[in-house]
Amino acid sequence: MEAFQAAMLLGGVGDALGCRNARPESSAGGGRAQDELQRLGGLDHLVLSPETWPVSENTIMHMATAAALTTDYWCLDDLYREMVTRYVEILEKLPQRQADPATAQGCAQLKPHNHLLAWHTPFNERGSGFGAATKAMCIGMRYWQPARLHTLVEVSVECGRMTHNHPTGFLGSLCTALFASYAAQGKPLARWGRDMLRSVPLAEEYCRRSIRHLAEYQEHWFYFEAKWQFYLEERHISEDTGNEAVFPEHYDAEERDKTYKKWSSEGRGGRRGHDAPMIAYDALLGAGDSWTELCERAMFHGGESGATGCIAGCLFGLLHGRDAVPAGLYGALEQRVQLEQLGAALYRLSTEEK
Repeated sequence: MEAFQAAMLLGGVGDALGCRNARPESSAGGGRAQDELQRLGGLDHLVLSPETWPVSENTIMHMATAAALTTDYWCLDDLYREMVTRYVEILEKLPQRQADPATAQGCAQLKPHNHLLAWHTPFNERGSGFGAATKAMCIGMRYWQPARLHTLVEVSVECGRMTHNHPTGFLGSLCTALFASYAAQGKPLARWGRDMLRSVPLAEEYCRRSIRHLAEYQEHWFYFEAKWQFYLEERHISEDTGNEAVFPEHYDAEERDKTYKKWSSEGRGGRRGHDAPMIAYDALLGAGDSWTELCERAMFHGGESGATGCIAGCLFGLLHGRDAVPAGLYGALEQRVQLEQLGAALYRLSTEEK
């Protein structure tokens, strides 16, 4: 249970650190961001309070997904209606937190009062953003057991395309949900990327069965897979599950920023559904059990560090707990109590027989 609580909590911490209070420096390079952190005294002396280091819509939407997953739903359709209701309620609170435009647009198209079509949104050419990925780790926590794989695939796809109805967007939610399930299972980290790609056909099969937007999906489907194949080859993670990731000999903040931009589709690392989980995964591979190193790689770079930080922090919590994390980072964190309660509820429900 402690790992699940740490996952929800550290996802919020990673989000708050990555967003850095929406300061202009958040779009600067990773080196500059890390220099500013040192001027503040470093991670050991930092206190994340709601007033100065609030969480963003990444955490708020993740909490909404987790809250829906912990209700007493009778079937998945009921779960989806609950998600829709919670997302729409949150929409009114997002503007003051500078909501991601794709997330706001997706929420605006949901229909909570339409019993049959509540979560059926139109295909969105601009729905490829990171917002689907940052709200889906808890799905993998709820359905982490291997026997629940097909449920995980269906729920993560539907959850993702509620707000980001584009393959690059909702495959991001599938990716982070799978990564969370792998962490809970204790699967070796180096296997995650390859095993995730092996599950992508299950998502395609589900979309075919649900008969929605197949023509629009077809044109964009393979982009996500191609980007991930390129990444795994660059890190020399082959089909041989024993391979460990290989990093460049010189890989400082400046080089990471260049690499993250290269993986991106628009020159801002972590902006899309494929590269936000990719950067978080890369950071986990490079950081090992070091929280400080993870923050440098995932929370303090020149891209969409709030999104990558949220994903990386959550997965780190599942893998390593919170013992290595300075207490000041989570002791007064916004929504701390609710995040820990949701983590406990997800653990309890995921281990119960239904």
